[in-house]
Amino acid sequence: MTVFRANAVWIDGKIATNIDIHVGANGYIDAIHPPADAVRDEILELPGVVYPGFANAHSHAFHRALRGRTHGDGGTFWTWRQGMYQAATTLTPDTYYGLARAVYGEMVLAGVTSVGEFHYVHHDTDGTSYSDSNAMGHALISAARDAGLRITLLDTCYLAGGLDQSGHLALMPEQLRFSDGSVEAWADRVSSLSDSHGVRIGAAIHSVRAVPRDSISKVAAFSSTQPLHIHVSEQPAENQACLDAYGCTPTELLHSSGALSPRTTAVHATHLTPNDIALLGNTRTFSCFCPTTERDLADGIGPATALASAGSRLCLGSDQHAVIDLLEEARALEMHERLETNQRGRIQPMEIVTALTTAGHESLGWNDVGRIAVGQRADLVAIRTDTVRTAGSDPAQIALSAFAADVDTVVVDGVVRVSGGRHMSIDVASELVDTISGLWSQVDLERR
Repeated sequence: MTVFRANAVWIDGKIATNIDIHVGANGYIDAIHPPADAVRDEILELPGVVYPGFANAHSHAFHRALRGRTHGDGGTFWTWRQGMYQAATTLTPDTYYGLARAVYGEMVLAGVTSVGEFHYVHHDTDGTSYSDSNAMGHALISAARDAGLRITLLDTCYLAGGLDQSGHLALMPEQLRFSDGSVEAWADRVSSLSDSHGVRIGAAIHSVRAVPRDSISKVAAFSSTQPLHIHVSEQPAENQACLDAYGCTPTELLHSSGALSPRTTAVHATHLTPNDIALLGNTRTFSCFCPTTERDLADGIGPATALASAGSRLCLGSDQHAVIDLLEEARALEMHERLETNQRGRIQPMEIVTALTTAGHESLGWNDVGRIAVGQRADLVAIRTDTVRTAGSDPAQIALSAFAADVDTVVVDGVVRVSGGRHMSIDVASELVDTISGLWSQVDLERR
């Protein structure tokens, strides 16, 4: 038995003071009560305010290599994609493992204890399968395990190169490694993956641009018991292409294909009609906002409060990792609403923390994570209250003042993964430098 002792703990939407959290050998919380004599137990003091572990519900691990490299000439989402394709071209199972391990290590430092990896780099650069058809997925699973967080691998169906009024377009050469060729081949490959300790296998539809309508319904049927995530209406051009080709919005197309449900997450959900919002709410589909990516790519501000009011639960992701700071993602839900409406207090601190914790984990299929309660997994994040950023903050509002740099201790399944702001097993900064510089060196070689 391990006892985590804290002065302030976020429990069911409120700050409880002077709390002992007893964790069994299985990594679950056995008891919560005021400090008591625990002579036979190991007592670990947690500083500041303790939250449940954070969920990063939308990640593309290799996009981290683009941070700080896409701003020189302005451009658009569509020109940004060219750099993304360059980075994707260099990846092998070994290099992807190294990069993802460093990126997941950065997430753990920021308080993330579960990640949803929206995984679509499946095959070799010419589209041929590796001898292990899931070599890239296995690399990501191993990277998450070694970095110390759990993963939901959202294995992504990607079949077409785009969409316009003539229909779906052929894959471009740089997209070949994303595709299995058919939804049946995708399903056959995914069938050989299975859940294990700290691992959930989910499914993803890349977008209505990349997956035709008949295949959308097949993916939805195949993954009927798994989390299903989908990029939805990130760009107005996507909406227009869907209207031209199908006569409806992406959300309407997904609904008519049976893809919206309480196990589904609509990622971005930025450019929605009132009917789209109603459909997402009525089907209890999650909406995953990625505010730092959406502003980095000039995507726009999504209708967060309208979705929540309609019944869609909000969760958060760092997507392309322009920033890995889930506190900043959570805070931006409210801050972006303020910019859009000229009103404060649109999303309350309790709702912000729910998106950051409980809702995010549940969108990834982890229903026993995200609350500090008996019977839940012991995922704990201690945020210091004595830094230059947090000093003077009301503990109940610290999610609106703290940053990832203020995370002191991170516990995953009762195991301390970060202490004193340092990862216990990875030199994260060095690994990021080595893996990202190696990736871009490879890109430079291929350009010559």
